[in-house]
Amino acid sequence: GVAEVEIAGPGFLNITVAAGAQGVVAAEIVAAGAAYGSSDAFAGEKINLEFVSANPTGPLHVGHGRGAAYGGSLCTLLAFAGWDVTSEYYVNDAGRQMDILALSTWLRYLELHRQPDEPLPFPANAYQGEYVREMARQMLAAHAERFLRAPAGVIDGVPPLPDPGRTDAAAAQIREAHLDALIANAKRLLGEEWQYVHDFVLTEQLADCRSDLEESGVHFDVWFSEQSLFATGLVARGVERLQKAGHLYLQDGALWFRSTAFGDEKDR
Repeated sequence: GVAEVEIAGPGFLNITVAAGAQGVVAAEIVAAGAAYGSSDAFAGEKINLEFVSANPTGPLHVGHGRGAAYGGSLCTLLAFAGWDVTSEYYVNDAGRQMDILALSTWLRYLELHRQPDEPLPFPANAYQGEYVREMARQMLAAHAERFLRAPAGVIDGVPPLPDPGRTDAAAAQIREAHLDALIANAKRLLGEEWQYVHDFVLTEQLADCRSDLEESGVHFDVWFSEQSLFATGLVARGVERLQKAGHLYLQDGALWFRSTAFGDEKDR
């Protein structure tokens, strides 16, 4: 495929590629089509790539979009090099943040029924977006007064909020305690209905995330539920193993993992 080689001064060679050889490469590219450049160097190797995994408590934002574009592209490149790639979205559907979203939606739902003489303030540390109001309107349209409860019961025993101007740590703790008390009241008043509200907001937000990702060309093979780890007892078994190994300790009413023993900057 080389037409000519010429010495061109000390340390330099001019190599001329034959025109016919260039044509052979072009023909290979055309024949291979979209597979040109692919490899089987890593055939049989499996990789699980988890990315985006935004909490399903609101719409995706530009930062999530960056992670989606990067992760989706990496999946494609790895597959092109022969890897058996699985893409995973880890759904944080357990814990307090989901409870706050369910509470926020329920409070907005109650607002749609509220009379002027029934005060029911909306906490500043609850979810504020218009998407919360929209979910509340959907609940109302689908279930009318099914989840309606008296405002007096909603705020029963809830610690009063501090002055809005206070920004000290004690005020922040009071605001969090206020929110937790509202969640506890919601669970008590709604009983088994609370799970419906929780599942409804989760389903709505996940559907929104899926839609945005699919429209931008990013596909996930697995949507893995954090709740399933608790439901199957895996979290309890993991904690038990850490406890037996002496890696856990109690402090300030919480169970801590001594992760500093493994190079972490602080215990968790």
